[in-house]
Amino acid sequence: MANAKKKMIKVEQIASPIGRPQDQRATLIGLGLNKMHKVSELEDTPAVRGMIKKVQHLVKVSE
Repeated sequence: MANAKKKMIKVEQIASPIGRPQDQRATLIGLGLNKMHKVSELEDTPAVRGMIKKVQHLVKVSE
């Protein structure tokens, strides 16, 4: 089971957090995003999916 591949997803920031609540800004930073069009590759977990859902209007997801 050690060789099992973990499913990864790519998240790209497509909108600015300017004028957004502080918790949404913090969520973007938690996803590893802090600049427009930056892409972060993350493990597909329920926690990451929840963070993406919170800022779904600011990011684009590709699997």
